[in-house]
Amino acid sequence: MSARIYAAIALSSLLALAIGAHAKVTSQSATGFAVSHTAEVTADPKAAYDAFVKIGNWWGSDHTFSGDAKNLKIETKSGGCWCESLPDGGFVRHLEVTHVAPGKTLVFSGGLGPLHFMGVAGAMMVSFEKTDKGTHVTLSYAVGGYDEKDFKDLANGVDKVLGEQFKRYTNLASTGKP
Repeated sequence: MSARIYAAIALSSLLALAIGAHAKVTSQSATGFAVSHTAEVTADPKAAYDAFVKIGNWWGSDHTFSGDAKNLKIETKSGGCWCESLPDGGFVRHLEVTHVAPGKTLVFSGGLGPLHFMGVAGAMMVSFEKTDKGTHVTLSYAVGGYDEKDFKDLANGVDKVLGEQFKRYTNLASTGKP
């Protein structure tokens, strides 16, 4: 299958599965978009950070290439990988880890989902800030580049899927269950 067909399938799946989430597109233009999600979790910053890094415990399997979120991992080291294992030794490098401050900040570079097949650049930052009741977590993702539809469809679709995944993460960080 060609990369173009994969991209079309990924986009269709992304948009079909994203219905019902709350949109938080903070900006959108012909050259890119930005989304942001925030939540309060009951875990302290170190535990909230550790929960995020254990992505296979909270990411939804229906938003993976392998069909199983347990194949996802985040390597918190220089040049680390937000990667997914595939059969027969295959893999997907979803994002590159570019900044790690345990309990405080994670920064990634790259394109998720259908963006993986496009000529775009993306930066995702996850921050963890101590509060009286736990941790304020913010996930921000900015994407820039070219899309023949000026990111009009993609911005909302990416936001909805990230919102769904972020909700699963915050549930895990507060209750132990996604």
